[in-house]
Amino acid sequence: MSNADVEAGAPARAAPATTGIKPPPGRYNSMTSASTNGPYVPASPFYYDHAAAHERHHWSWLVPLVVIANVAMFVVVMFYNNCPRSGGDCVGRSFLHRFSFQPLKENPLLGPSAATLQKYGALDWYKVVHGNQGWRLESCTWLHAGLIHLLANMISLIFVGVRLEQQFGFWKVGLVYLVSGFGGSVLSVLFIRNGVSVGASGALFGLLGAMLSELITNWTIYTNRFAAMLNLIIIAAINLAIGILPHVDNFAHIGGFATGFLLGFVLLIQPQFGWLEQPYGAKSKSKYKAYQIILLLAALVLLAAGFAVGLVMVFRGENGNDHCSWCHYLSCVPTSSWKCDN
Repeated sequence: MSNADVEAGAPARAAPATTGIKPPPGRYNSMTSASTNGPYVPASPFYYDHAAAHERHHWSWLVPLVVIANVAMFVVVMFYNNCPRSGGDCVGRSFLHRFSFQPLKENPLLGPSAATLQKYGALDWYKVVHGNQGWRLESCTWLHAGLIHLLANMISLIFVGVRLEQQFGFWKVGLVYLVSGFGGSVLSVLFIRNGVSVGASGALFGLLGAMLSELITNWTIYTNRFAAMLNLIIIAAINLAIGILPHVDNFAHIGGFATGFLLGFVLLIQPQFGWLEQPYGAKSKSKYKAYQIILLLAALVLLAAGFAVGLVMVFRGENGNDHCSWCHYLSCVPTSSWKCDN
């Protein structure tokens, strides 16, 4: 879980407090103390000495690159969509020309047609199962239904992903992002057979799930941990609740969140408090607590079992709704204002 706020080891010189979760005072060794004349440098989050903190603070480049790739993909799809060619009432046709959007009654999110999205990699149950196009389980996470959809997801990715990458590095955050998007697609294609599905939301929910499991597995290095957990649970619950609206693929959200939650126990585990403070060659403490190892092993087993069962069911053409008669309510709840088709 990303955290930029810390307090220094010297109790007389506390780092300026900002929003966020702070490790407890006195936890970390700073390079200087009140008795020295050197400049005060606050310790970085989660790490027990300044050298380790400097080594573990990563420059974020992958998340911005993912944002650029998603924007570029949207531009390419709009170029090939070429709404004026169909002769419809395209939005922005006078100044966007071939990049203009489909009519609002067809796509209110300001984007291409469903046929164009399907052509360039949208998630489609029939093509995945009967067309041997399993690559759509990942390609759909790089497509977006419209400009509004793209902006919402990319802004969320910047706010969540950059902080995580700075703390844990590009390969861990990148792996959580990619695998969570894939996991969301697997659950989606198990339950949704009509229409196409696109978007990075499953991958984004995976990052959110990883933040929650990171807080749990690294519980002892946080203060205000109950407030932090409550905040994360509320944010996740609100976003998942939005998914019960029609035309929103909440199965991708749920699958991505569950995948990221389990991956967080595996990839975002941190050494227990005090381990790095021990003299080199004389470390008696184990690097991780027993509960961290147990959570890691359990998460690995659940991930392997979940993907094995899910993929077998997908490519055998099984319908998840046949095994769970109420699960369709997780993605859409019918009301007097709208209906939910299958």
